[in-house]
Amino acid sequence: MNTTSYDLAPKALAAGFLSFFCEIQKMEIFLAAAVFVVIHCLRQRKRHGLPSWPLVGMLPSLILGLRGNMYEWISDVLKGQNGTFMFKGPWFTNLNCVVTSDPRNLEYLLKTKFPNFPKGEYFRATVRDLLGDGIFSADDEIWQRQRKTASLEFHSAKFRRMTTDSLLELVHARLLPVLEDSIEKSECIDLQDILLRLTFDNVCMIAFGVDPGCLSPGLPEIPFAAAFEAATEATIARFVTLTLVWRAMRWMGVGSEGRLREAIKGVDGFAEEVIRERRKEMEADRRRRMDLLTVFMGMKEEDGRRAFSDKVLRDICVNFILAGRDTSSVALSWFFWLLGQNPEVEERILEEVCGIVRERNVEREEEEVVLKAEEVKKMDYLHAALSEALRLYPSVPVDHKEVLEDDKFPDGTVLKKGTKVVYAIYAMGRMEGIWGSDCREFKPERWLRDRRFMSESAYKFTAFNGGPRLCLGKDFAYYQMKFAAASILLRYRVVVVENHPVVPKMALTMYMKYGLKVVLEKRDRNQLDKYLSFKAI
Repeated sequence: MNTTSYDLAPKALAAGFLSFFCEIQKMEIFLAAAVFVVIHCLRQRKRHGLPSWPLVGMLPSLILGLRGNMYEWISDVLKGQNGTFMFKGPWFTNLNCVVTSDPRNLEYLLKTKFPNFPKGEYFRATVRDLLGDGIFSADDEIWQRQRKTASLEFHSAKFRRMTTDSLLELVHARLLPVLEDSIEKSECIDLQDILLRLTFDNVCMIAFGVDPGCLSPGLPEIPFAAAFEAATEATIARFVTLTLVWRAMRWMGVGSEGRLREAIKGVDGFAEEVIRERRKEMEADRRRRMDLLTVFMGMKEEDGRRAFSDKVLRDICVNFILAGRDTSSVALSWFFWLLGQNPEVEERILEEVCGIVRERNVEREEEEVVLKAEEVKKMDYLHAALSEALRLYPSVPVDHKEVLEDDKFPDGTVLKKGTKVVYAIYAMGRMEGIWGSDCREFKPERWLRDRRFMSESAYKFTAFNGGPRLCLGKDFAYYQMKFAAASILLRYRVVVVENHPVVPKMALTMYMKYGLKVVLEKRDRNQLDKYLSFKAI
């Protein structure tokens, strides 16, 4: 036998052990480095609110937040960071942004340094296919021109009368019959869907001067309404999709981008037809309408040219529909859900409404109660209850701005040019530093002084935005909500279906993800007799 092989065996064995221990050592070094990175990232939670990982930043935390209630997740992070934190996205994305709920920062953002915080190119590019250059997404001169014209119209007596008259017609000729029909058939209804139909019909009358008939008997599907809904949902999907991804999908016409393309065709087709017919009416010198389309269409430049192209007219109307359709209906949905959890508030609202109606001294039992504008304005407690619902469940839960030039917030947060700023309106309603230790309770009384409604600062209660972009339709939105809510509560008790899940949907507006399934119960006349001297409900 060759003795050399016996001599080599121990050496090979030693080399093997040495290689094994080297691998172990490398593994130990790798594990030690990994543990160090994890500990370092987790330590940042205390300082930055969320752990920030190499390459992916805070994206893992965002993904976990999206799986639950995103708005509560943001609220918890902001609460631990005194109202402001910097979200760091993956290095290859544009997800970096400052998130704030500090009223000082909001006043600075929305009023003090308003010109330095436009909507920005990122927002415009994301919503351009649907909203174009309309007031909701525009900046600078384009926005100012539309805002000025709309503001003059919103404050005119004729326009106010047109909006209140159209609402009265919709509530009494459509909404109440639809609700009554559900009682006769003993059916459960989705109140959120019905209220969306109400506000969609109403805002289309205001914007286009056209009644789409969404709230007609049988609740038909209206092509324009369906296209608008699909376009809105597909546009929202872009905000939670990497820009490169949704742009590639748009180029290929697949997925949500394919659906958006088809939906936009439906929206554009409807708008183009209405604009074409309205031009014919105006050229024929027929009765002048009071809707926004007619007003903007009638504007001329100094040289007599049309002030707005058909494309801009389309953008203007679509923007006002988006702004007016969801806000009131979504707020009313949360309001009725909150009433179900707080029956004492419903009782006080009923007392107020019935007390105001009783002042008429009407004795005719057969007369239907149709609330008058001056009566609706007197409903301070109802106004407070709706404001409290909006405080807890704002129709627009978060909003977005972009930094034009380097700046700094009052709380010391440094803002670099191009930084996105997200202000968390939902979270503001849950901050003890803003609303006190009872901030999560539904308490309309917090809005009352000597039984009269008292508004709060727009930078503390930002449901209607603030500063130069304060919602033009704020007064009408309150009137619309009060008129609809009072008209319903006078006649019905709204009972949420047992075990129906009520959670917010991830969207531009705070939809209830599964709608609001309710059954209606007719008011007991004996109960109403406590407040009314006649039985005219």
